Amino acid sequence: MATIKRAGIHYAWAILAVTFICLFVASALRSVPGIIMLSLEQEFKWSRETISGAVSINLLLFGLAGPFLGRLMDLYGTKAITLIMLTLVTLGACGSIFIQEPWQLYLFWGVIIGAGSGGTSIVMGSAVVNRWFQQRRGLALGILGAAFSSGQLIFTPVLMSLNIDLGWRATTLFIALLLGLIVLPLIIKFMADDPGVKGMQPYGASELATPVIPPDPNPMRLAMASPQFWLLAFSFAICGFTTSGLFQTHLISHGIEHGFPEMTMAVSLGLMGATDIAGTIFSGWLCDRFGKRWPLAIYYALRGISLLLLPYVESTGQLMAFSVVYGLNWLSTVPATSALTADLFGKQNVGVVFGWICFAHQIGAALASYGAGYLHGLFGNYTLAFMTSGLFALAATGLVMKIRE
Repeated sequence: MATIKRAGIHYAWAILAVTFICLFVASALRSVPGIIMLSLEQEFKWSRETISGAVSINLLLFGLAGPFLGRLMDLYGTKAITLIMLTLVTLGACGSIFIQEPWQLYLFWGVIIGAGSGGTSIVMGSAVVNRWFQQRRGLALGILGAAFSSGQLIFTPVLMSLNIDLGWRATTLFIALLLGLIVLPLIIKFMADDPGVKGMQPYGASELATPVIPPDPNPMRLAMASPQFWLLAFSFAICGFTTSGLFQTHLISHGIEHGFPEMTMAVSLGLMGATDIAGTIFSGWLCDRFGKRWPLAIYYALRGISLLLLPYVESTGQLMAFSVVYGLNWLSTVPATSALTADLFGKQNVGVVFGWICFAHQIGAALASYGAGYLHGLFGNYTLAFMTSGLFALAATGLVMKIRE
């Protein structure tokens, strides 16, 4: 703290760095199911639908935990809740290396890791940013959105290499050790619930003391009565339907079935992460400068067009070009959606309100994860799944245009 003061850096940026590392490593854990899916199929002779079902439960509970954890963060601060959830996720990842039956896969990956991951999500990031930043909120949210992308960039090729060389158990254990030995100590040492704990104002706030507004007793009653909430929720559900549930679960398998090597698909996801870092941070800057609605609409339109073209990608060059275009708007929706939530429903309520909006996101993700596996079982490919997702993304463009700033 003293070093940061001497350097003239507001402690909000230190909080942002710790939160970034937490989300950075957590994103690696969320990439694991798509990487080890074929390994699980080969070792246990489980069907694609069975494995996809466990991932769907994971995604659904990840989203369902968000609003409740967000409410607890609003009431009791982010530090304690995050520590509890990180511990749960670490134990779940360690336990999952001993699975032998499908019900164990559903227990560890579906229930324990799914529920615990809600404490290391963008709901946590949104609660942190809206407490610590009066100015540059869009940029800060963009940086945290990029944490998922950079985690994907760094870890996907590494995890794929571990999976090929040492197996899926070593891959899972590697992430568990990172969470338990690096992320947990950082949260314990440096995280603080709000600027008042450090005797300061949020970044960019007036030096005059500003009153702390407590959370509303029933914030969701007001939110759910507003059409703006439902527009945000339905559009963000489509975001989940067209990103994590579909791509992180099935893209690698899709590419391998179309003749691309495993490491090529890992590099493709990593490239998406690289371009998404730039796209998400730039999205936050755009939101600070020009508002949130128009950029959000453009992101969904670009995503829809790219998904409609994906079934026609046949060469490595085309795959990498797709990765760049798609990656630019993968998580660029997050800063705009989170900032709109805070503006419309109050910063003091953003944990619970944005938590429910993120739950809608994960409903979409879970439907895409299971639905794509089911359609693959029917048709032997993912073409219909990708085409349907592209059309939904275009529909989200229309929903976003009805949101008022």
